[in-house]
Amino acid sequence: MHTVIAGGAGQIATRLERLLADRGDTAHGLIRDTGPSERSEKADAVRAAGAEPVVCDLESADVDEVADLLRGADAAVFAAGAGPGSGAARKETVDRAAAELFAEAAARAGVRRLLIVSAMRVDEEPPPGTDPVFAAYLRAKGAADAAIRARDDLDWTILRPGRLTNTAGTGRVHLAEHTGRADVSRDDVAAVLLALLDEPATARRTLELVAGDTPIPEAVRALTR
Repeated sequence: MHTVIAGGAGQIATRLERLLADRGDTAHGLIRDTGPSERSEKADAVRAAGAEPVVCDLESADVDEVADLLRGADAAVFAAGAGPGSGAARKETVDRAAAELFAEAAARAGVRRLLIVSAMRVDEEPPPGTDPVFAAYLRAKGAADAAIRARDDLDWTILRPGRLTNTAGTGRVHLAEHTGRADVSRDDVAAVLLALLDEPATARRTLELVAGDTPIPEAVRALTR
C-alpha cells in the first residue's frame, strides 16, 4: 500500500508512518516549508519514521498541485492541524480549508480511500464560555467533517479521538459512533488508523475512539458486522 499523509511530521502521522514502514508499505508525509531549519527537522522526523517527506503547504497550494502529489496512491490520511499555539484564523485555513482541499485533491487524483483525524464534539455549537480560539477550532473541524461527509466520490472514514496522550499504547480501545469522552494514546490512534486503512467496509463512517478493553483488530472488525 502507498499512503500519502498530510501533517506528515506530526505526532500521530509519524507513528502511522512507522507502522506502515514496519510492514513494508510506503508512505509520503507532506510537510510545510517553514524555513530551512524547521523544514530539515520535519523532514528528518518523517524519514526517521520510514516515510519520504514531501514539501507542500496546504494553506497555499492549489488543489491540482496537491492532486499531483496524491496521484498513484492507494490511500490518503489527513492528520494535519494548526496546532495549539495558533490563532483562530489558522484553525480556519488548516483545520477546515486544508482538510477540504486535501479531500478534493484526493478525488481528482482518483484516490478514493480517505481517512480524516478529527475531534470529538465538533457537530455541536461550542458551549457558552468556551475559549474563542478553541471554539474556532471546533467549528472548523465540524465544517470540514460535514463537507467531507457530503462527498460521494470518496470512501472516507472520519476518526474522532478523545483527549490525546503520549502514554504507551495498549492495543485495546473503544471504537464506536459514540464512546463518551476519555483519553486515548497517540500510539493507539495510529494503530487504529492502520487497521481502518485495511478495512474498506469502514468507509462512510464517523467514529469516536478512546481507550478501552477491545483489541484493535476486533474493534475494527466489529464495525463491519
